[in-house]
Amino acid sequence: MDLLKGNIKPIYFKYLSAAFGSAMITSVYSIVDMAMVGQYQGPDGTAALAVVAPIWNIVFSLGLLMGIGGSVLFSTIKGQDGGDGTNANGYFSAAVYGAVALAIITCLALWLFEAPILVFFGADASLLPLAEAYLVPIKWMLPCFLFNQLLAAFLRNDNNPALATAAVLAGGAFNVVGDYVFVFTFDMGIFGAGLATAIGGVITFLVAMSHFLSKKNTLHLHRPTALAHKLREISVTGFSTFFIDVAMGILTILFNRQIMKYLGGDALAIYGPIVTVSTLVQCCAYSVGQAAQPIISINFGAQKWARIKETLRFALYTVAVFSILWTAVSLLAPNLYIRIFMKPTDAILAMAPAIIRTYSLSFMLLPLNIFSTYYFQVLMKPRTAFIVSVSRGFVISGLLILLLPIVASPSAIWLAMPITELVVAFFVVSRMRSYTKALTA
Repeated sequence: MDLLKGNIKPIYFKYLSAAFGSAMITSVYSIVDMAMVGQYQGPDGTAALAVVAPIWNIVFSLGLLMGIGGSVLFSTIKGQDGGDGTNANGYFSAAVYGAVALAIITCLALWLFEAPILVFFGADASLLPLAEAYLVPIKWMLPCFLFNQLLAAFLRNDNNPALATAAVLAGGAFNVVGDYVFVFTFDMGIFGAGLATAIGGVITFLVAMSHFLSKKNTLHLHRPTALAHKLREISVTGFSTFFIDVAMGILTILFNRQIMKYLGGDALAIYGPIVTVSTLVQCCAYSVGQAAQPIISINFGAQKWARIKETLRFALYTVAVFSILWTAVSLLAPNLYIRIFMKPTDAILAMAPAIIRTYSLSFMLLPLNIFSTYYFQVLMKPRTAFIVSVSRGFVISGLLILLLPIVASPSAIWLAMPITELVVAFFVVSRMRSYTKALTA
């Protein structure tokens, strides 16, 4: 595929199909684990996984920081060099070094401070043992999950998006089968779900690593010059995408603590499936951004403005489809999520529809707002991407989560994300129009 000269439509949709699979890294594991654990251990198991969810957000976001930041710069330089990846490999190498350092720090933090972290994330005396049991096998393989995000980003930008998808599908397929076998057949419960997830992550890593044995590979690891400078460039470029995922973890922590304070354990059990579905919607948005990013990056470097605008048009159509689909499903069949992810009580079935329908209004604008951060990044507008990420992921949303239960009512907390996405969308649309118009036709 020639990203500089080929027909945009087939290239975009080929990348979209591959990126969709790669972006499901987060969702595959959380969906299957939530469903199996919820069916085996009921609402407590679902609530325990909601407590663990921020750890996944942090790990995946660190992988995105190095992966998206490094791969955007990698592709832009390849575009400037006419497709030659020699100079671009300095950013690949720097991203790998950065990922190794982040993996070491993350593992040490979890091994040394596991219980205090989980309590801070919302665990009480009944949920803490379940959350710790799930993490026993995960802690050993945590670096694989960070590197899976890094590799997926670079494989897409090294013209091998299909392998990124195959790696995710291989690990995900094992996770589905392994979850059932370990949780139910071997009666391991929540520990078995963690074990299946850990092994699935290793399988994804090994499949992705096979790229370096292929003839397509132009990624080469060496000691980069000006490592600190390159890591700074990578971090600035990738920060907005990084913050989207880490912000989901921050918001989950805030929601967990506020829900337990004002609404109780049943509401937290309902929030577990909401987090999982919201992550899935978010991953759909990632797939659009990750499909468009390599095409726009290399054409931005080559100053081919018309090709950028054509790619944007296809991306916005895709965003609209995902928005309508997920909002409609959530409004029409809210208890479907509950029945998939747990054995619900009558009380939970009665509470869930109003909660899920209110929260899911945010799905109409969430895909657009997340895609915009990818778009602003590849146009080298990191400040705008930063404003979008921080506003929707922490500032506006965090204030609403804290204040709505006080100034309105406890149940008003579920309006926090719909209001946030609406406010941010006004800014996103205005900036997107301005920057796109400024591209010389």
